[in-house]
Amino acid sequence: MSEENGAPLPLDGIRVVEFCQTIMGPSCGLVLADLGADLIKVEPAPGGDKTRKLSGFGAGFYAAFNRNKRGVAIDIKSDAGREVAQKLIESADVVIENYAPGTMDRLGIGYEEMSKRNPGLIFCSLKGFLSGPYENRLALDEVVQFMGGLAYMTGPVGQPLRAGSSVIDIMGGTYGVIGVLCALRDRDRTGQGQMVKGALYESVSLLMMQHMAGGALLEKPVPPMTARQRAWCVYECFETKEGDQIFIGITSDNHWERFCKRFGHENLLADPELKTNEDRVANPDRVRPPVAIACKEHTKAEMCAIAEEIGIPFAPVATTEDLYDDPQLNAEGRMCETILPNGKSVKLPRIPVEVGDHQFELRRQPPEIGEHTREVLSELGYDENDVTTLEESGAVKSR
Repeated sequence: MSEENGAPLPLDGIRVVEFCQTIMGPSCGLVLADLGADLIKVEPAPGGDKTRKLSGFGAGFYAAFNRNKRGVAIDIKSDAGREVAQKLIESADVVIENYAPGTMDRLGIGYEEMSKRNPGLIFCSLKGFLSGPYENRLALDEVVQFMGGLAYMTGPVGQPLRAGSSVIDIMGGTYGVIGVLCALRDRDRTGQGQMVKGALYESVSLLMMQHMAGGALLEKPVPPMTARQRAWCVYECFETKEGDQIFIGITSDNHWERFCKRFGHENLLADPELKTNEDRVANPDRVRPPVAIACKEHTKAEMCAIAEEIGIPFAPVATTEDLYDDPQLNAEGRMCETILPNGKSVKLPRIPVEVGDHQFELRRQPPEIGEHTREVLSELGYDENDVTTLEESGAVKSR
């Protein structure tokens, strides 16, 4: 797939077939599709991806993770539908799947069978766990957040709490992309495909790595973030004049110097007991109050302007609604105007990377159920009568 300037995107010419649902697999497909792959999403016929019907916390899943994909609907449990799926995989460079362990093999479309027909096939299997004693267990994002210690680190003491987004699903899918790119590079040299695996549990363990290293170094249990020992003298939220909140970080001697000079605290700056960050960490009752007072005397907008002026880390505490019109997210046209199932549109972020002059923009809206079934089957050699027969049997569905 080419950009508007006619230049091919990095994965132009790579066909990816996605047998995925919910977030982990679709997020892997999203990145590959945004990078230019011809991403064909296979949904179950006739009902489609179950995330289309979710409400509450899951209402935005389908719209968020399925742009830039072509959609086909196939009943892969039927003989005729399975044959269509096999032909589709034979045409693919990459397959990604996140069904329950063993499902693809049981249906005759797993790596062992399909690599015989397509030796260059890269097969990315995204699961709860990598190879090992847990590999056949089922898992979800929230399950592994608790199992891997992230929920413990996030919540107050004694009250483990999942992170406020599906961070492990998205991270696991993104690491799946890294595996696929590695396998494509290998294939450039050898001509052979291979199996690639990504997993939720091992992804959360990577996020926990810093705490594992810290606990080993300090030789004591690591407390949740809400009870952590400070590494910097100021690194927290403060209330502003109008009752809003702003996060302020003073993490270096330069930050401390600039803060003190801006707010007239030369006495604190000259105090030998507050000379280093470690000194200031040891004296929170002397360091924190001046920052709290400064924030309370200014509005959030004023305090943001001052913090930016003097060059200290800061963040207005934002909600989801604040992001739609954020000037940084909207710079350079980096938001994708995405049509929701109810017909409304919303601005959603691009993948967070810049690569030369490439524009990883929205090229296709999230597909309707079976929107591209006829188009894709035609590419596989099926004529109109063949597709009609498959539709009438329920093996496929088209829009």
